[in-house]
Amino acid sequence: MLETGIGILILALIVWAVLKITASNESTEKKVLWILFILVVPVIGLICWVIFGPKGSRARL
Repeated sequence: MLETGIGILILALIVWAVLKITASNESTEKKVLWILFILVVPVIGLICWVIFGPKGSRARL
């Protein structure tokens, strides 16, 4: 049961990250590379994206 919950959580984080990446102002090449990195090595990719990935604007509409 725990493995299923962790899997669902990781899947949700991947979907969230991909949506944030596609909405960022980065170049298409960088977006594709980040998405591929997250899909190939999900946990490490997500951690690296949070630390090194593009930072969006902090302002909210």
